[in-house]
Amino acid sequence: MVRAGSPGRDRLPRPSNAFRVIRKGDSPRHPPPYPDRVNLAFSGEIWFWKGPSPFHFVTVPPAECRQLKAASSAVTYGWGMIPVEVSVGDTSWTTALWPKDGRYVVPLKDWVRQAEGLQLGDVVEVRLTVDV
Repeated sequence: MVRAGSPGRDRLPRPSNAFRVIRKGDSPRHPPPYPDRVNLAFSGEIWFWKGPSPFHFVTVPPAECRQLKAASSAVTYGWGMIPVEVSVGDTSWTTALWPKDGRYVVPLKDWVRQAEGLQLGDVVEVRLTVDV
């Protein structure tokens, strides 16, 4: 019996697409094009969710949600979450957009709200970037 990596065994070259995931409808020779970086700016009201893990959010408007949806298949890591870099005022951080009721919401961490002096019901300007 010859074991992998043992002397005298010729190893076959690994195909270049050995670790690439090919989805139904994709062609191994012509992968689907990825969209460009998505940069969005919008304003929204801060609201509070009183679930088992309470949090503050800003809802992304419908037009921007359509742009995010177009890029989501290239970047989502599960459950529809989209990793983004967000800026509000002078504060920037990385987080993930959460899908909710057919749209996306931006979670506002406590330290961000404190740094910017934000309260429930404030309307804020949000800038976000999705790297695809």
